[in-house]
Amino acid sequence: MIRTQNLKKLYQTKEIETTALNGININIKKGEFVAVMGPSGCGKSTLLNLLGLLDEPSSGDYFFNDIDTSGFNERKRAALRKGNIGFVFQNFNLIDELTVFENIELPLMYMGLSNDVRKKKVEDSLQRMSMMPRRNHFPQQLSGGQQQRVAIARAVVADADLILADEPTGNLDSDHGDEVMNLLTELNQQGTTIVMVTHSPHDAGFSNRRIHLFDGAVIEKPAEKDFYV
Repeated sequence: MIRTQNLKKLYQTKEIETTALNGININIKKGEFVAVMGPSGCGKSTLLNLLGLLDEPSSGDYFFNDIDTSGFNERKRAALRKGNIGFVFQNFNLIDELTVFENIELPLMYMGLSNDVRKKKVEDSLQRMSMMPRRNHFPQQLSGGQQQRVAIARAVVADADLILADEPTGNLDSDHGDEVMNLLTELNQQGTTIVMVTHSPHDAGFSNRRIHLFDGAVIEKPAEKDFYV
């Protein structure tokens, strides 16, 4: 599903050039649950943004479902994201002015689906995440765990093949964090490919495989026991 070849990302200002990713070569098969780990500033979130087609690499190649995305402009990247890639963020990224139902419905509206189709898909997603009783609530009326449930429901409502999760339990206590990890595990067992950025060895334990980053490059294993702290 995912293949990168010598993927690089540079950030430049007038004074300095920063290498965020330096020659990333990874392969992720359909149906895998992969944890991307490493210390702060090692390039984890940058890699996730490239895999999610939210940004473009400075050089190198990225193949998504055997499609070479090299040179894609924003319009082409957005078209490929639709219905294929869902996102779950540490800060939930829900819209406060929209209800739970409306937040989940939003990606379907961008896809141009009819009202009836959207309603059915949103209700199915709400049932899947056990959030139907909260459908008319606003995000600020929910607990952190409930907000992340809504965010996951929004990510899967279009039947995306790939879920990209950036520190999905970072703002949750341990009980709600495990609840979210169990939901992601369930989605993976149902066939969804998941790539998760995390600092937490505990959360990484839910994955099938780990990719370790350090200074923008993939390494075989961490050099120190407190590598992720």
